[in-house]
Amino acid sequence: MSVDYLSRARDFLLHEQQFHLGFLPTEQANPLSASLEEDYLRDPAAGVRTLQRVDREVLKMAERVLASEQFRGLQQALTITLEQGGKVVFSGCGATGRLSILLESMWRRACRKYHCDKYANSVFSIMTGGDYALVKSVESFEDFQRFGAEQVVEMGMQAGDLLIAITEGGETSSVLGTVREAISRGAQAFILFNNPAELLVEHLERSRTVIRDPRVVVLDLFCGPMALAGSTRMQATTSEQLVAGAALESTLCRFLNLPVPDYAEDFRRLLDALERPDSVAAIAAYTQFEAETYRRKGKITYIADYFLLDIFTDTTERSPTFMLPPFRKNGDTQSVLSWAFVKHPFCSTPATWERLFCRPLRCLSWQPADYIRMNAGDRIVQNPPLISAAELLKFPIGNEPNPERFAGENDYAVLLTFAAEKIEYTASARVKTLSLAAADGDFSLPALPVCGGSSPLRLMDHLAVKLTLNTISTGTMVLLGRVSGNWMSWVDLSNKKLLDRGIRLIAQLGRLEYAAACELLFKTMAEVEARTKPGQERPPVVKVALQSLQQNR
Repeated sequence: MSVDYLSRARDFLLHEQQFHLGFLPTEQANPLSASLEEDYLRDPAAGVRTLQRVDREVLKMAERVLASEQFRGLQQALTITLEQGGKVVFSGCGATGRLSILLESMWRRACRKYHCDKYANSVFSIMTGGDYALVKSVESFEDFQRFGAEQVVEMGMQAGDLLIAITEGGETSSVLGTVREAISRGAQAFILFNNPAELLVEHLERSRTVIRDPRVVVLDLFCGPMALAGSTRMQATTSEQLVAGAALESTLCRFLNLPVPDYAEDFRRLLDALERPDSVAAIAAYTQFEAETYRRKGKITYIADYFLLDIFTDTTERSPTFMLPPFRKNGDTQSVLSWAFVKHPFCSTPATWERLFCRPLRCLSWQPADYIRMNAGDRIVQNPPLISAAELLKFPIGNEPNPERFAGENDYAVLLTFAAEKIEYTASARVKTLSLAAADGDFSLPALPVCGGSSPLRLMDHLAVKLTLNTISTGTMVLLGRVSGNWMSWVDLSNKKLLDRGIRLIAQLGRLEYAAACELLFKTMAEVEARTKPGQERPPVVKVALQSLQQNR
């Protein structure tokens, strides 16, 4: 091992203990899904049911939280803030940042539909790394509280505004930074997370500072470990989407004089429908189709309209979770094409973004001087990420021709439709249809319930898409060997939390002490980096480390 990487391993062991997170339930393996890999390989339908067992834990949480004083306080704060002309700002990072953008979009689109102009420009989102991070993760940004604080400053938050921070683990630095900055400016703040609050307070100073602040209201959405260990894009973000979405939608229902849905009961009905034998069979069949497409070096391009943003959330998360190639920009001939992509069937890329967001792009244009001021470190200062609006527009998500995505005989366009929605798409000769709450299509889940007129944000429809895609993408990766047991053994180690997760995975599966696993991880990272050429797919560091360990025993 080189001295450089040995010192990095020791530095992580000694000086980054606030990122050693194995004590958190969201970072642990769930016994309900311990047989996940075995079940999928035996029968994909059995694997689907294993994932669905863990989704039931979200319902138990919802029944508790939706009846709580804290949830009623959130509803009241939303109503008062909006009625008095203040801003409501959701903040998050990674999956919760994408959720924050989705919640803002749902609100703005509903206000347009219901001609609710008074409140249309009252809900906003802060995504760590800006809108660009919706499409492609911005490496290491979540490690900096100051970055989150800076985005609050740029949002212009002040007294009379409301921040709703969402962090799956309750410890994401950039999101905690948004809370601290917002309350320092006189704004009201709520924080939603999925670990026991007392555990966070006991172990993590950055979490303790926020949770114990009397100006912050805490909604603890703890619902147990994830179905895929550490993959908080799954049950954690589902619970946050349900609770935050219910608070937001119930507020709009009151403004529109609509009845407020029974969200716990509606979610129960959705889970029941997804667990029906015909739904399980359709999800399993589509999962096998997508896995076989990738085995044959084919690509999937999802085509959608209303739910395009929901698909973005799932497909973007596949890259760091399973080390898949991220989306590729126009003009990039070096990077590998992403396995999955998304496109709108009839709008250009700029028009698609406007259709999705109902607002201008909100990207970051920070310069080296800004990063120096925020103490970002030499690595970012010397090589600032390209995350401006101009860079985001280089991803061809509109109806512009993308012949390279359909050039191979195993490349498919997949139309994702919901209920009576119809999408015409003829750019590819190979088209499949994944239909939710509809009986037609190559893969159909006809029994899913559909939101009625009392649901202006269509919250349960969005959750139906999320749960279906989470199950499909996770099951696909299990079938392709990118999951070990119920651990993501192909995780991309792009920040300190993920480094810790990789170390713990090596320690558990390799039967090593944490310190030895840490040294092995950093050694393997150095070896992989040295032998990977530009444009090549990087091999999975954790998997390579485990293989070398097995060979040397």
